[in-house]
Amino acid sequence: MIPRYSRPQMTSIWEPANKFRIWFEIEAHAADKLAELGVIPAESAKLVWEKGDKPYTQDRIDRIDTVEAEVKHDVIAFLTELAEQVGEEARFVHQGMTSSDVLDTCFNVQLAQATDILLEDMDKLLAALKKRAYETKDVPCMGRSHGIHAEPVTFGLKLATFYAEFKRNRDRLVAARDEIATCAISGAVGTFANIDPSVEEHVAAKLGLKPEPVSTQVIPRDRHAAYFAALGVIASSIEHLATEIRHLQRTEVREVEEFFSKGQKGSSAMPHKRNPVLTENLTGLARLVRSMAIPAMENVALWHERDISHSSVERNIGPDATVTLDFALMRLTNVVENLVVYPERMDEILNQMGGLVFSQRVLLTLTQYGVSREDSYRIVQRNAMKVWNREGDLLSLLKTDEDVTNRIPMDKLEALFDLGYHTKHVDTIFARVFAD
Repeated sequence: MIPRYSRPQMTSIWEPANKFRIWFEIEAHAADKLAELGVIPAESAKLVWEKGDKPYTQDRIDRIDTVEAEVKHDVIAFLTELAEQVGEEARFVHQGMTSSDVLDTCFNVQLAQATDILLEDMDKLLAALKKRAYETKDVPCMGRSHGIHAEPVTFGLKLATFYAEFKRNRDRLVAARDEIATCAISGAVGTFANIDPSVEEHVAAKLGLKPEPVSTQVIPRDRHAAYFAALGVIASSIEHLATEIRHLQRTEVREVEEFFSKGQKGSSAMPHKRNPVLTENLTGLARLVRSMAIPAMENVALWHERDISHSSVERNIGPDATVTLDFALMRLTNVVENLVVYPERMDEILNQMGGLVFSQRVLLTLTQYGVSREDSYRIVQRNAMKVWNREGDLLSLLKTDEDVTNRIPMDKLEALFDLGYHTKHVDTIFARVFAD
């Protein structure tokens, strides 16, 4: 990813130095177990650590790249450079292993490392959502369906909804990490013909992974498909919240607004502009992350025991999806923490449509007073349509409708237009959402 949408703690996971370090640890831990089994000399395994356990400096990385340019094989190039460091004992490195043992296990280590950062990001976002939800728990605002005024909610309830959604996403991310954190050291076509299964178990334990139950020279790609699908769902939730904020910031609504800092400018042409640029940016980044789920799914259908059609895909989507999602989660957290809320404007909009938001309660009350649901609907709707046509407010119109006043006492009719009726269970919902 370009630096504009990257954070160094995530990009460092995908740097060559980290990748080669993981490759070295896979090979060195495997050598330790092979020595324990008597397959290679114990002294040779020891020398791998003593002579090879060095930082992967730019000079070492350049040397690997130079060798790869000749041999056209990245793992062989890595092993060649390692042999130059270790010396003659390097002949015992990679005994019974195949390239995918190194590549797939490393990739899963990197995905696990990336997921740990994403989980930290998610915790920060959840904390921000919870804080702002409680701050605005009792701030009434308009609820909308199809983009049209429906019935009152509170802004805190909106944020609680997103908290619950991202809490589910966190659970998905934990499950995705668990599923992806497997290790394969099973050799060519995954039969362990030239390496003992205990080597895989040893390496897995050292790297914080689980042995892959059955690998066919590669770790099954349905695991990766599920992982990137989980990232895609999280990206969709980011877009969900970003879109809500964008709609609420529209000039004719303006119930909330992204923080507009001193010195910030919204347009090169129009000095008055204050645009929702951060949430628009998040919408675009979400599309990008989501797009990477499809090629991950297409990687599942490899030929026979393996091919490498998945490789070029994963070398791109591994870094790009995790780096982009990391940036997006932190940007969204910043947006939520600094979101400007306008309760007065929310109150104005609640009263904008002349009491139409109370229509359902009038309908239900008419049924309680003996009117059929069909007739109740017809009575309330005909008055509501007059409100849409700016012929008065709903309560006043209902007071002049004998089909209503002959059934509902006036004091009870007026009491139906109570905003608190719609928010009386907010505390109950909050107790459910924030039970943890």
